Amino acid sequence: MRIGTVELDNNIILAPMAGVTDLPFRLLCKEQGAGMVCTEMVSAKAISFHNKNTEALLETSPEERPVSLQLFGSDPDIISEMAAYIEERPFDILDINMGCPVPKVAGNGEGSALMRNPELVGEIIRKTVRAIKKPVTVKIRKGFTEKEVNAVEIAKIAEASGASAIAVHGRTREQYYSGQADWDIIRQVKEAVKIPVIGNGDIDTPQKARQMLEQTGCDGIMVGRAVRGNPWLFDQIREYLETGRIPERPSKEEVRAMMLRHARMQIGYKGDYIGIREMRKHISWYTAGYPGSAKLRGEINMVDSYAQLEQLLEG
Repeated sequence: MRIGTVELDNNIILAPMAGVTDLPFRLLCKEQGAGMVCTEMVSAKAISFHNKNTEALLETSPEERPVSLQLFGSDPDIISEMAAYIEERPFDILDINMGCPVPKVAGNGEGSALMRNPELVGEIIRKTVRAIKKPVTVKIRKGFTEKEVNAVEIAKIAEASGASAIAVHGRTREQYYSGQADWDIIRQVKEAVKIPVIGNGDIDTPQKARQMLEQTGCDGIMVGRAVRGNPWLFDQIREYLETGRIPERPSKEEVRAMMLRHARMQIGYKGDYIGIREMRKHISWYTAGYPGSAKLRGEINMVDSYAQLEQLLEG
């Protein structure tokens, strides 16, 4: 798959997820076969204020490339100027978030709220494309509400404004992550534009990955919540699309080894205190569905060191 000047190893992409797709997790997903990984969304305004917490969100590694860095905001001048300001950093694609549903983002006229202002969408993309040489992509939703389904209109504007690709989540902002994703809207977008279209929503098995590609004709797929605690899904999807076979699920020993390795990476990247606390949610995701996982979820919140985590996971 190709996005602008960037060649991807395959068309299976890690979705940007706030609080999840930090550097350690992206590296694990890349190792497991993701064709491209995406950063957590970064506020363009926070970059302009030189916010120190934002610096960590901008950090990337050569080992994870190609990597897409996602900005959010609603001011075309700030987004385009900050895109130019960070362009020399080692990321490959700049993505503009027009799909985030959370109130503190959408309520501020950013994220999915931008879909209510097509003229502003065009201005943001045009100014950003002019400001940098790297490809600019956009991530959108089906629409803001069921009465405001305008993904096709926004996709056409994105293409006309110079975007190199568009990712479409088949839910409205109103739905958040509930209900079923509408894959037909992804098909409609694919038929309406010539730039690559990436389908997103409800891909949690290799079979569903193939179904989305066949039903929508989309060029690539973006996998989000289903890879929390399951970076192996990328390899399973890739293998299934190439050979029709699904690799066996990892053994309990492999899952335990991955959890501990993830914890070591997280601690190395964020320090003991934050690293081990951020691992608590990841451990809950890794162990979901296993016997005794509910008890483990209660115990994991008491863990505050790597040694304690290692001891707990021995059980």
